[in-house]
Amino acid sequence: MAERRRGGYRIEREVLDELSVEEVAEKTDSKVPLKERVKESVRCSGSRAKRCVFGCVPVLSWLPRYNFREWAVGDLVSGISVGIMHLPQGMAYALLAAVPPVFGLYSSFYPILVYFIFGTSRHISVGTYAVMSVMIGGVTERLAPDSDFLLWNNETNGSVLDVVARDAERVKVAAAVTFLSGVFQILLGLVQFGFVVTYLSEPLVRGYTTGAAIHVIVSQLKYTFGLSPTRFSGPFSLLYTVLEICSLLPETNIGTLVVSAVSVIALIGAKEVNTLLARKLPVPIPVELITIIIATVISWQCNLDTQFGVEVVGEIPSGLQPPVLPAASIFGQVIGDAFALSVVGYGIAISLGRIFALKYGYKVDSNQELVALGLSNSVGGMFQCFAISCSMSRTMVQESTGGKTQVASGLSAVVILIILLKLGELFQQLPKAVLAAIIFVNLHGMMKQFMDIRSLWRSNRVDMIVWVMTFILTLLFNPDLGLAASIAFSMLTVIFRTQLPRYSILGQVPGTDIYRPVEEYKLVKQIPGLVIFRSSATVYFANAEMYVDALAEKSGIDIAKILSIKKKQQAKQLRREKREAKRQRKEMKEAKREEGEMEEPQNGQTDEVNVEEGLQPGPALPNAIILDLSPVNFLDTVGVKTLRNICRDYGDVGVAVFLSGCQDCVVENLERGGFFSDKVTKAAIFSTVHDAVLHCQRDASTETTQEMKGTYF
Repeated sequence: MAERRRGGYRIEREVLDELSVEEVAEKTDSKVPLKERVKESVRCSGSRAKRCVFGCVPVLSWLPRYNFREWAVGDLVSGISVGIMHLPQGMAYALLAAVPPVFGLYSSFYPILVYFIFGTSRHISVGTYAVMSVMIGGVTERLAPDSDFLLWNNETNGSVLDVVARDAERVKVAAAVTFLSGVFQILLGLVQFGFVVTYLSEPLVRGYTTGAAIHVIVSQLKYTFGLSPTRFSGPFSLLYTVLEICSLLPETNIGTLVVSAVSVIALIGAKEVNTLLARKLPVPIPVELITIIIATVISWQCNLDTQFGVEVVGEIPSGLQPPVLPAASIFGQVIGDAFALSVVGYGIAISLGRIFALKYGYKVDSNQELVALGLSNSVGGMFQCFAISCSMSRTMVQESTGGKTQVASGLSAVVILIILLKLGELFQQLPKAVLAAIIFVNLHGMMKQFMDIRSLWRSNRVDMIVWVMTFILTLLFNPDLGLAASIAFSMLTVIFRTQLPRYSILGQVPGTDIYRPVEEYKLVKQIPGLVIFRSSATVYFANAEMYVDALAEKSGIDIAKILSIKKKQQAKQLRREKREAKRQRKEMKEAKREEGEMEEPQNGQTDEVNVEEGLQPGPALPNAIILDLSPVNFLDTVGVKTLRNICRDYGDVGVAVFLSGCQDCVVENLERGGFFSDKVTKAAIFSTVHDAVLHCQRDASTETTQEMKGTYF
């Protein structure tokens, strides 16, 4: 192994405290008055208006510069390929949303056109998505359960489900919650709230989508076995549903089960062939489309619905629906679900959008993405669509088949339009079991996310705990409440990590100005007479007391004990002085009686005791303590008060305290918190630990340092 080469360098400068830095750098007041900021924000110019329009409607900026020669063919092939995928996925995910399959096709058409105009990502494929669909299904089945649409049949003396009325009500609910989620996204985008996605860490998103995938699988078991289980809602509803399906297994429709099994096996086999031939084929084989075509033909020829009781898609109307305003009366019942949908949909879309933007070297505007998705959902809600997001599988196909811009998505919408106008009614005999099989096979990617647990165990166990807890909470509380609980738990882990930071005493790396924890390096030694203390987290109300305790433990200075001894010594000294004064008065009275006059006591005759006896810095007490605040990025009032108390208490026992590595915002927090005074200035703060060390070493043998002790605060 080649020896590492070290380049020699030498730095010479004066030791700089915060006051010196401000002098040398000529610090200025960089704050712009509020009036000026408001004036600047409302100022208008031609270039600014142009940027605003292009920012709000991105298609105006990139479409005029579209390169037909290089991009047209790739976008055309990609658009057709993705459009073909939209057909089976749209119909299948409509089952998850508990609405008729044709509304899945609507959701694959209107929102895509809106995103084409307002979106900033060139590669993601928006449209129906499994997780969003199952969340919608939870809302529609909760507000429009089958039990509300049972009619009495006099001929059979039994209840009959009014499917038409039920589906109409569920479409109304889905459209309302979709419209409201779009409004939330627009509002969040307009107030520049795109950073909300930062609360959705990658482990949280992957754990959440894995848990939601389990909900999706369980919700489709009824179509796989041909059962009609009871609808459960609330916590543990997934467990109740599984138990209900298990109890109904003896009633399984054999024809439906055979269709499901054959479809799953065929899809898995075809996808494996697709994977093996991926490099040789210019376009992936549309296995899902081929499967539903074959299944539809077989179902039509064999009359699977009448002969074997296999449930089929049913009527698919041709043409487009006119826009209808959502039922505002439902908004109050779905406001929580709508907000959860808006956050989940945006989090998934922006995550994928950023991945491809980084890969191809362009920027995705997070706030504009919120607005684009919000408009897609709000407009889609008026056309009776359900909430959409970005699909990983379609996005990968769009990118791998040569898609360069959102023109590919626009072309895929055209494919869906043709199907809606002309070809939709051809799929009326398609068994729903085939759509459930498509969902199962498409979820295999999410099931692979269980492998995250092993990798996270090795890399970051806190993230692994977030993944596992998100998965469990999503299973227990359903996708909507599970998301809120998961975000709360994720934020708690951040609080716990700041409440349990790592405290260390620093020593100097020999021959350098670098300081590292002494317990982690063999050659790093603590500087005699100095204690350099560092916390790995900021100092605020939640861990301020632990910071003080850790400093006492690491430095070996028991402030309470020393101050107690000092008070006892002061009390003892006071008692001695009183006894001495009493003795002197008695002696003077006796001398007056004997000599007839009062003699004044001679100076220096009192047995004075040094109050500070046993408290002067020696082997037990350092000359100074340096608090390294470089990891600290803010201080609240409790943090400022804690630092002030530390300096006062340690100063009272003769140990000077200095601060180092303070960021500008921390210095500002100290100023606002009343840390500085006439006796305490910014000269007590140093830019680096080494500056503070050199200052202490330079003044260790002078009276200046001694005077600072005890009078520092």
